[in-house]
Amino acid sequence: MHDAAETVSASVAAPLDEAGLIRAAQNGDQDAFERLVRTYDQSVLRLAANLLRSPDEARDVYQEAFLKVYRNLHSFRFDCSFHTWLYRIVTNVCLDHLRRRKVRKEESTVVETAEGPVDRIAQIEEEGPASNPERQMWNRQLRDRITFALEALTPRERTVFELRHYEGLRLRAIGDILGTSEEAAKNCLFRATQKMRSSLETFL
Repeated sequence: MHDAAETVSASVAAPLDEAGLIRAAQNGDQDAFERLVRTYDQSVLRLAANLLRSPDEARDVYQEAFLKVYRNLHSFRFDCSFHTWLYRIVTNVCLDHLRRRKVRKEESTVVETAEGPVDRIAQIEEEGPASNPERQMWNRQLRDRITFALEALTPRERTVFELRHYEGLRLRAIGDILGTSEEAAKNCLFRATQKMRSSLETFL
């Protein structure tokens, strides 16, 4: 009886690896779930921000995605990495937002001013005493053109492009996240790249 108590005590005291955390969370351990969230919260927020280019929408996606994770964690069967499974959820939520945005025809990070559309994120990045006004203007124009080019992509093309170039993921991983093949992801990236190049060639 004493040995059993020591075994339980040791298992409680020992830190859990990711698989252990997932299994504990699946069994209702709230602390284990919160530890999983803390492990991935910054990468999820960064992914959402890169895909949507909107801090407000990124925070919405963050909350919506982790709520879906919480509700569906019981269905995770370890047949892929947790990272891939999580990114699949986040990416699908982002795709929903991009599709709705496509219908609305608006870009939430861009505000209209007397001088034309201005990206609020770009404004924050450009602040500083050492800023070069001429370089600021060129950077702003480039960001506006890139934003315009990204908006011209389909939601799926944009997602593949961002996952490859902003998240640095391999095509096989992108295919896994989107539930498609590596070849399909490669073809989608090719179409997105061609469209981006066409949109930017006159500027660059």
